[in-house]
Amino acid sequence: MHHILLIDDDELLAPPLAAYLRRFDFALEAALRPSEGLARLAAGGIDAVILDVMLPEMDGFELCRRIRRDSQIPVLMLTARGDLTDRVVGLELGADDYLPKPFEPRELAARLQTILRRAASHAPAPAATEASPHLLRFDGLVIDLERRSVHRQGEPVELTGTEFELLWLLARDPHKILSRDEILNRLRGREADLYTRAVDVLVSRLRRKLEPLDAIKTLRNAGYTFALARLP
Repeated sequence: MHHILLIDDDELLAPPLAAYLRRFDFALEAALRPSEGLARLAAGGIDAVILDVMLPEMDGFELCRRIRRDSQIPVLMLTARGDLTDRVVGLELGADDYLPKPFEPRELAARLQTILRRAASHAPAPAATEASPHLLRFDGLVIDLERRSVHRQGEPVELTGTEFELLWLLARDPHKILSRDEILNRLRGREADLYTRAVDVLVSRLRRKLEPLDAIKTLRNAGYTFALARLP
């Protein structure tokens, strides 16, 4: 069973949502204030966070920023009215996904399942060999799918689950051009109902983490391609 933490000051939201999510093998806990949510996260045992933008003490953006200082736990943000700016800012701060309010509980469950599938499983894995299809080596970059780890010039790079999936998607077929819609569809595993600006945000975030490597190229009006040289 996955343990989910909801941080939302709406006292009426958690009880019916917890009852609904149990059928998907999710155990939902609730915190009404950011300070309570941070304390619960510090105690451990939480697999993903549902985070509202509008909160007392601090807004959801600042709370997401604080969570990302210490953890790569999957974060799904709830944005009022599906505001485009809220969605872009949330993704830039490291959120893995977003869902506009009001939302359908079934869609929330589906999105939780998706980001949890993406989440890194850091359990020890057998050492991969150079010929392994789960290990990609480039000039200055090593990507290990089994460990879901990335090393840039010998140093580990901390990525969110979504960032890792995007990097793997691009790197497994270097120099192939993928449009924004193709990237969204492949990451979601279904027809994307999201705006393509989300891809630009994720690519920008990933590029910053891979600096000084110039790993991802933009092709105007076409999409993105992975540009590093593959090593044997």
